[in-house]
Amino acid sequence: MEAYTDFAVVYDTFMDETPYDVWGDFVDELIKKYGISKAISQEVKQDDKNVNESDEEAALEQEKNLVVELGCGTGSFTLEMAKRGYDIMGIDLSSEMLDIARRKSVDAGFDLMFLEQDMRELDLYCTAGTIVSVCDSINYLTEDSDVIDCFKLVNNFLFPGGIFIFDFNTVYKYKEVIGDTTIAENREDCSFIWENYYDEESHINEYDLTIFARCDKNDEIFRRSIETHYQRGYTLEEMKHFIEVSGLEFVTAIDADTHEAPVQTSERIYIIAREITK
Repeated sequence: MEAYTDFAVVYDTFMDETPYDVWGDFVDELIKKYGISKAISQEVKQDDKNVNESDEEAALEQEKNLVVELGCGTGSFTLEMAKRGYDIMGIDLSSEMLDIARRKSVDAGFDLMFLEQDMRELDLYCTAGTIVSVCDSINYLTEDSDVIDCFKLVNNFLFPGGIFIFDFNTVYKYKEVIGDTTIAENREDCSFIWENYYDEESHINEYDLTIFARCDKNDEIFRRSIETHYQRGYTLEEMKHFIEVSGLEFVTAIDADTHEAPVQTSERIYIIAREITK
């Protein structure tokens, strides 16, 4: 079964303690420190929409300030960045997740674009000053060639001097922390069982999700569904290699928990890479 189909419906329920606001603040700081994109007010954005298409300078400024999120899921992080004034669009492979993202965007009063695309086949209508991917979306790319294909496309669609910010779960996390463990959580209207199986040779973590979701709020009937997900753990050295091969420039790496330099026991790492201006 495809990942994030039935799980999409209950995803936000089980992710309700995820610190998207903290992540938003941190990525905002990274963009301001290393990037070229700027957050702008809603009024300025509206004025920009009225700019004559022949105004090339204004059009380039819009592209420089555009942020694209890969693996946006239900759009929670996308909305956090939009609230901070960024002109952002979200991309994800799951139509079910994107349907929820679009509804959340409208409910929050934002007119955001969401595209259904595989990040390995990224196809934008213009360049973007910042491309970002959080919540270990990159770990769903389980082959070297998948990561390189994605990174090459990121490089292709970055505005000159633009940056790519992404996080990834490390081999250490899958092997020592969550590999071969079972996690379960029970809520009033849904529950899940998350069984992990880590393969040390391939560094791939298979996790089988069994989901029980209430069919109707007025009864006690629950629907059971199963999804299987695969993620691969990577080392910082591997990611640096993929960045180099794809034509990007490695800028820095940061431990997601300590915001210091990564160490051997880092579980999730942020990387900032830059488009090399010719």
